[in-house]
Amino acid sequence: MNKPETLRSRASGRVTLAEVAARAGVGTMTVSRVINQPELVSAALRTRIEEAIAELGYIPNRAARALVSAQSKVIVVLVPSLSNAVFTDVLAGVQDALGGDGYQILIGNTMYSDAEEEKLLGIYLQSNPDGVLLSGLTHSKQVTHMLATSKLPVVSMMDLASEPDVMSVGFSQLEAGYTMTRYLIDKGYKRIGFMGAQRDERTLKRAEGYRRAQRDAGLYDPRLEVMVGDPSSLALGSELLGRMLSVTPDCDAIFCCNDDLAQGAIFQCQRRGIAVPGRLAICGFNDLPVSAWMNPSVTTIATPRYRIGYEAAQLLRAVIQGEKPAVTRIDLGFTLMARESA
Repeated sequence: MNKPETLRSRASGRVTLAEVAARAGVGTMTVSRVINQPELVSAALRTRIEEAIAELGYIPNRAARALVSAQSKVIVVLVPSLSNAVFTDVLAGVQDALGGDGYQILIGNTMYSDAEEEKLLGIYLQSNPDGVLLSGLTHSKQVTHMLATSKLPVVSMMDLASEPDVMSVGFSQLEAGYTMTRYLIDKGYKRIGFMGAQRDERTLKRAEGYRRAQRDAGLYDPRLEVMVGDPSSLALGSELLGRMLSVTPDCDAIFCCNDDLAQGAIFQCQRRGIAVPGRLAICGFNDLPVSAWMNPSVTTIATPRYRIGYEAAQLLRAVIQGEKPAVTRIDLGFTLMARESA
């Protein structure tokens, strides 16, 4: 029953069922029971086998029993949100790049949680995917371990890796944060605040770009930063604006880590009778569709989200098919959209 899985695992260099059995000092049938019918195995023995599975990074290859070909035609795509237009655009690009080739896409919503990403990846790897598309570059030790032991090709999206062996498609989040802040400085603003939510790696890099630009201009003041771990929303943007002005009432411009916060801040300014940009400039990030139609329209950074998904999927497919791409770090850049709010 386990023969196809064992042979295929050996062919791909992945950990086999037999190796797990040897590590735990049991037979392969007992390991199989722990995976498929754990209630039939004693707690002590089950713990020993589960420890061996974790140590070796074994992934139950359930799909191998049903597949004869060398490829499963399954791609795993993990994104932090399915309600955020940023990532729905990325997914649209992935779908357009792979859909016509018969690939099945397993989409997982990590909800900005390491634990959720670990759980989803562990489940999806059991489908014996051909490759993985991940959002961002920073992941937990467990995710890194699972990916390393799976020996699958992985492409990171939304940022650019510095390591030559890491495939990535996106743009420099840090440089984008620097560029937006520099734009405000060049327009003459002196007390520029930063509002951030979620505290994910992309927000943190934009914040670091903001700090570098402020320090380069001799303007940095840590009191001008308001950062929270809450999910981003218009309501949160409105709330954070109040916090910013209560601590630094002389703030004359705010760089928001995304357009949701910027839009919420502008609405709150309108409620308070604060002129934008006359009294306070507001900028966002990502250039969501409504930002161009706000009153005032939002100055923001346009990011190539669809192209990131498309190019990342194309790169992954090329590697799966045995090609050696000349470029594995694809910088798609960003565009500063100067509008009415700043």
